[in-house]
Amino acid sequence: MTPASPTEIAEPANAELLEALRRELAELRAEHEDLTILYEALMEHGEAVEDQLSEKNQLLEATQQRLEAELSDAARYVTSILPDKRKAGPASDWLLVSSTELGGDSFGYHDIDKDHLAIYLIDVCGHGVGAALLSVTVMNVLRSASLSGANFLEPAQVLAALNHAFPMERQDNMFFTAWYGVYQRSTGTLRYSSGGHPPAIHIHKKVGRKKAVWEPLSTPGGMALGALPDIDYPVASAQVAPGDTLLVLSDGTFEVDDNKGRQLGIDKLADYCAAHPGDLQQIFQWVRKFAGGGHLPDDFSLLSIAF
Repeated sequence: MTPASPTEIAEPANAELLEALRRELAELRAEHEDLTILYEALMEHGEAVEDQLSEKNQLLEATQQRLEAELSDAARYVTSILPDKRKAGPASDWLLVSSTELGGDSFGYHDIDKDHLAIYLIDVCGHGVGAALLSVTVMNVLRSASLSGANFLEPAQVLAALNHAFPMERQDNMFFTAWYGVYQRSTGTLRYSSGGHPPAIHIHKKVGRKKAVWEPLSTPGGMALGALPDIDYPVASAQVAPGDTLLVLSDGTFEVDDNKGRQLGIDKLADYCAAHPGDLQQIFQWVRKFAGGGHLPDDFSLLSIAF
């Protein structure tokens, strides 16, 4: 028997190898086709997703622009209800710098009659539309003297009536602090009451002194308005002389920290205000510089009455 040649021995092995290669190539081609189909599907889907994202982004941008425009309109309205600055009888000035588009601070003053001037500032907890709406509502109630059962010559009655009219459970759990005073021109007497609010600063006219003297005007014990029902608010009085200045403020003017976490505090603010009672912008820039020069964490509200 003639032995098989190497070629004859190799042919079956080569045939098996070629068949194995064909099968592997077929599998690779099938896998490639599957991958191609998947890739094309992903590309088509990705383009659809991209188109949807582009459309949604356009809608989001349009909504954002509309929201910003509405917030700007609301901010302008809040500013529009603030009182005109008075030149005399007594003179007045004010500065409001909101920490956001809309804040909860508001203030006002108006003549109750020829002899009495009402002065007030409120600070609603929080920021945004809800706080601004409550603030505006309270301001309109005070300006229109439409609180049932309240004598607007009596500060304690006004705060008690506000507390009754605006319970927090009916105001989306929002409450507010307030300072309300009544100045009588004929006697120079200022009667006032506060509910959870920082003291007003009474700056006395310099009379033979190197620097002005100030004193805090507050009625400790008065709760924030809307927090609890049936609260009695104490009342106090101060004698105001010609040349004196009254500053009514929000806690955002002095609850400000420097870069080391030290708080400004009302005493340091009052000392600076006593030295610069007629320049509210300078006071604001000084507070802002203390805080590092950026935005303040809360609304800055400062109302000045020069007697």
